[in-house]
Amino acid sequence: MSETILKVANVSKRFGGLQALSDVGITIQRGQVYGLIGPNGAGKTTFFNVLTGLYTPDSGTFELAGKPYTPTAVHEVAKAGIARTFQNIRLFAEMTALENVMVGRHVRTHSGILGAVLRTPGFKKEEAEIAARAKELLDYVGIGKLADYKSRTLSYGDQRRLEIARALATDPQLIALDEPAAGMNATEKVQLRELIDRIRNDNRTILLIEHDVKLVMGLCDRVTVLDYGKQLSSGTPAEVQSDPKVIEAYLGTGGH
Repeated sequence: MSETILKVANVSKRFGGLQALSDVGITIQRGQVYGLIGPNGAGKTTFFNVLTGLYTPDSGTFELAGKPYTPTAVHEVAKAGIARTFQNIRLFAEMTALENVMVGRHVRTHSGILGAVLRTPGFKKEEAEIAARAKELLDYVGIGKLADYKSRTLSYGDQRRLEIARALATDPQLIALDEPAAGMNATEKVQLRELIDRIRNDNRTILLIEHDVKLVMGLCDRVTVLDYGKQLSSGTPAEVQSDPKVIEAYLGTGGH
């Protein structure tokens, strides 16, 4: 029987007079790529931001790998086991690719600030392990040869890969990707799809917000469509694509 990694129910969020989310819920099994789509303003990013601790929900229940968690702060969510990337890339521009991934890895370290200041043997050993793991992850996403380059010098597609490597460095239960294909050319999208497939084949779990409907439908195991903050449809890509409500609200308009 498959293991439920994320179970979210009855999530609502209001901003002043705007009801951004109304009773939204999703359930994701281990090893799935789960897509979240909808027109601009549908509530996708708001849902992501609630899920990952950037916004506090007005209501809702959250379980990660069977344990309740409360998304009230980004660092607590990372410790709980959710890592995310952003639509607008957020890397440390003056740090190398390797250093960026090492920063992500520090969520799982034990020596603490005192060990870092005193440069204790335990800290040095852990730093060496973090650097080795970060190098492995850069190789994994296909940019190992760029380890010593500052992140700002990397191509757009390679910066996206670096963000994913940094997310993986936290050993997450769930990786949440916010429009990873945005701004990519056709070749980069193919490479992104191959990387997401690779991550799934390693039994990791991905939640994907994406405007590229073709990418979502060809990649995801299950899809939820939001419209005006409400769940319009959920199911397999085939079920969602043939849902008259979805065709009318989103797919039939040509999407984005």
